[in-house]
Amino acid sequence: MFDYVDIRTYIRRIDARFPEYRELFRQAAERYDLPYTVLAAQGYQESHWNARARSPTGVRGIMMLTLNTARAMGVDNRLDPKQSIFGGARYLARMMDRFSEEVTGEDRIWLALAAYNVGRAPLHDAQTLARRLDLSPHHWRDIKQVLPLLAKKEYYKDLKYGYARGTEPVRYVQRIREYRHVLENHLE
Repeated sequence: MFDYVDIRTYIRRIDARFPEYRELFRQAAERYDLPYTVLAAQGYQESHWNARARSPTGVRGIMMLTLNTARAMGVDNRLDPKQSIFGGARYLARMMDRFSEEVTGEDRIWLALAAYNVGRAPLHDAQTLARRLDLSPHHWRDIKQVLPLLAKKEYYKDLKYGYARGTEPVRYVQRIREYRHVLENHLE
C-alpha cells in the first residue's frame, strides 16, 4: 500500500539527507554496474539514509550489513557511509551474479534485492517452487507470488531450505521500487 505520510517524509529526506550521500551512491552503483537510483532507494529502505542506523538483530549502517556480510565485503566499519554503501553495492552485485543468465533485465535486480533481504537460499527454494507450480523461476512477477508460500508448511516442507519469511522480501522490493520512482521524479 502506498503510504503518503511516509512518502512526504521521504521527499523531505531526499532534500535534507540525500545530498550528503548522493555521490557515494552514484560511485558505488557505477563500480558495481547497478542502477544508481535503485541503490539509493535501497539505502533509504534499509536505514532512511542514517549512517548510524542499528537494528535489534545487529545489522548496522546505511546499508544495514550484518557483521559477517560486512567482513566478507571488506567493510571494516559499518557506520562509515562510504564503506557501508560500497559494501552493500558489492553484496547486491554478488547476489545478482548468483542467478542464472536466464534471469534478465530488471528481474535480475528485483530477485537480487529479495536475496539481499531474506538470503539466497530462500530465493533458491522460491525458484524451485515456481517450477513446481508451472511459474517462471526467472521473472519477479512469478517469484513474488511464490515467496509468501515459503511461510506455509504445505509448501516449504519439501523444499531444501525450509521455512522463510517470504512476504518480507516482497514488501522490501516493492518499497524500493516505490522509493526509486519517487526519487527519480523528485530529482528531475
